[in-house]
Amino acid sequence: MAASDTTALIDRGQARERAADFLLRRHRFRPAEALPWLIAVAAFFVFPDRMTFGSQVLIMAMFALSLDLILGYAGIVTLGHAAFFGVGAYTVGLGAARLGWTEPISGLFAAAIAAGIAGFITGWFLLRYRGLTLLMLTLATAIMLQETGNLRSDISGGYDGLPGLSFKPVLGMFDYDLYGHTYYLYVLAVLAVVFYFVRRIVYSPFGQALTGIRENVRRMHAIGSPVHRRLVTVYSIAAAVAGVAGALFTQTNAYVTLTVFDFDNSAKVMVMLILGGTGRLYGAFVGAAVYMVLEDYFSKLSPTFWQFGIGLMLVLAVLFARRGVLGVFENIAARLAGGKKS
Repeated sequence: MAASDTTALIDRGQARERAADFLLRRHRFRPAEALPWLIAVAAFFVFPDRMTFGSQVLIMAMFALSLDLILGYAGIVTLGHAAFFGVGAYTVGLGAARLGWTEPISGLFAAAIAAGIAGFITGWFLLRYRGLTLLMLTLATAIMLQETGNLRSDISGGYDGLPGLSFKPVLGMFDYDLYGHTYYLYVLAVLAVVFYFVRRIVYSPFGQALTGIRENVRRMHAIGSPVHRRLVTVYSIAAAVAGVAGALFTQTNAYVTLTVFDFDNSAKVMVMLILGGTGRLYGAFVGAAVYMVLEDYFSKLSPTFWQFGIGLMLVLAVLFARRGVLGVFENIAARLAGGKKS
């Protein structure tokens, strides 16, 4: 074997080792990743009388996380993600109201399965399209599900929904209190499990393939990657996660109405992701917290025109922080690190 061939083999081997080491390092949890979880735990002690609101923030963070999985990593733009949130919400609601199925954790699994199946069926057909066509089809899917529920109001309750739902204590031991402490810890625990699952997907070879599809779908087709199958798979997973968020919404509020399918719900979660930053996992956490806090503040400040404040924040984020709030913090940290090195 010629010396040049030997050198080329050695270089390729070293490149593989560097790539493997890079992927392993990405898998590892960094100390900064503990900060959002520490803040969530601290909020339990600092704001004990706002746990009901805190639970809704965590639920919307999970919902935004599910959207980030398909938008931020696979490049699938959708305006109908609320369809799967609604499927999960109604799976638990109908189970409790019509079947007497009030065990909360098994209800989450049922919601994930139902929403995942809905995501697989719709994704198999819709993800053959891209761009504006896909946007309109996903929006139409959510509208059709909402109108189906309205048509069968004898089952869904119509726009009056299913009020007055009750669920068994979590694990049969932890009952619910007036201030929502149990629900907050319950939602936080579920969010931690779901986040770990999503993080493993994102940093796996499958997740890297999704990033390749997002960056250049034609090149992925050219190298023989099963693009459609991978998109349908991640779409189904994201739908299942959104279904779990919807199920938690029903359990914590003890009611569900057809408004869970509204376009406003899909738009809201997209705004959260834009505010926090797409393709970063924790952007869903930051965006949900920022949006929910601002919504609460502006609605108290002006119950009629509170959406103006949200719209203004979105415009400012698009103009001056295109990578979201998390991107701003990343830029500041990079500049500080650069200053220390110099």
